[in-house]
Amino acid sequence: MTNKTVDTSLTSDQLTDLVISSLEDLKAIDIQQVDVSGQSPLTDRFVIATGNSTRHVKSMAEKLVMKAKEADCKPLGVEGEREGEWVLVDLNDVIVHLMLPRTRAFYNLEKLWEASSQQRGSASKSA
Repeated sequence: MTNKTVDTSLTSDQLTDLVISSLEDLKAIDIQQVDVSGQSPLTDRFVIATGNSTRHVKSMAEKLVMKAKEADCKPLGVEGEREGEWVLVDLNDVIVHLMLPRTRAFYNLEKLWEASSQQRGSASKSA
């Protein structure tokens, strides 16, 4: 993972909008955002999207990194770009997961974080 300093004047909402707009332009499939603020010390939001091939996933990640840099938001790191099955782009407040359909179905991150959120909610109610 390449670590760089994030120098951004974008708010989390603006950064999320930039990510989603970029992914829409790049023909990403089933773009979802998951609010994990208060659940994860790493980030406020996940954006999850699917590509139709490893080439598509790699291309989306590469172009997303370029757009983020143009907006003065240098990624903290990019992982998985060589294989292209699951590429993670860490933009600090927003972490982007770009996956092949089978990888996304297997890990099902949306369901995982939804279940985690529900567990936290029921734990705090019983306390």
